[in-house]
Amino acid sequence: MAQISYMKAPEPESTYEVGDVVEVYCDHEKSNQRIRGWLKGIVVQVDSKMVAVQFRSNVFLTDGWMVPDHILWYPANSAHIRFPEKRTSRSNIPHGEL
Repeated sequence: MAQISYMKAPEPESTYEVGDVVEVYCDHEKSNQRIRGWLKGIVVQVDSKMVAVQFRSNVFLTDGWMVPDHILWYPANSAHIRFPEKRTSRSNIPHGEL
């Protein structure tokens, strides 16, 4: 077998792993209203190109159909999936900087 050398190490196939909490930009229900925005879910399956995310609330396909198993699939490199942003709470802001 031939030896292959790289200038730098290859990128990992996916940055997401099963069990990761992520945010997905999708159509979903909030307060009995259908909205489009970021919704937290959990990664339930990952392959070399796609990531499956499951949600607790109802989610919808672009054409309006509700997804019965609450799972949406996204390309691993999609701009519509991300790790949750760290939010700074008021208690973490030093006194006098508000």
